[in-house]
Amino acid sequence: MAEETSPIVELAEWLTTPPGQYVLAWERAQFDCAVADVFGFHAVQVGLAEIDLLRNNRMPFKAYVGEVMPTKAVAATWQGCAVASPEALPLAAQSVDLLILPHVFECTDEPHLVLREVERVLMPEGRVIISGFNPWSLWGARNQIPGIDPFLPHPPSAQVSLPRLKDWLKLLSFEVDRGKFGCYAPACESEVWLNRWHFMEGLGQRWWGLAGSVYVVSAVKRVSGMKIIGPAWKKPRQSARAATAVAQARAARKNAL
Repeated sequence: MAEETSPIVELAEWLTTPPGQYVLAWERAQFDCAVADVFGFHAVQVGLAEIDLLRNNRMPFKAYVGEVMPTKAVAATWQGCAVASPEALPLAAQSVDLLILPHVFECTDEPHLVLREVERVLMPEGRVIISGFNPWSLWGARNQIPGIDPFLPHPPSAQVSLPRLKDWLKLLSFEVDRGKFGCYAPACESEVWLNRWHFMEGLGQRWWGLAGSVYVVSAVKRVSGMKIIGPAWKKPRQSARAATAVAQARAARKNAL
């Protein structure tokens, strides 16, 4: 019996194809922009160790967590590496300032558990950045046509739409930024045809923004602050000015009598 290929390995292989390189180039640009101004001490990328999507961030500690241990050469580019599933991150609670998840939800059967782990390990005001395939795009539609070889590396059931992902994040008290869609070219296997359809990027952003083949969204973990309430019987002390005014009023009333 042939060994089943891990979804993350299948994704990494697909990203080496012409459409995969097309997606990767767009996503790199979005991650570079999104992580540039995120500050703190600890940044973690979940999955795809060979593709450093934290390269434009200036935090002193950058680590990789994934189901596959990278080669020694790749591991040397990270300050730390750990083998674990995204549903059970080997990280202390409230220990990470920036967490990025490239296509993680398409590689797991428990997306809700992944989000709970994201909420657990992020510090208050920490940021998470997520990318994924859009099931409502031309690529997503082709993946659902029976009798045709799937274009994307994962089945439609594994894809999470951006509106649904935003709803899940809001339920966990994340403040969600506006997501961005990209890669509007039709599902083409060759680099030549992908380049010929490049003009669709501008048209897609303008006329059917929600139909991009991939998306990137970021969110900040918000924690409500505590308000200390004093005893109900404790009256506030009068200010010196208020006490002086009361004394002067009493003296004026006494003189009048």
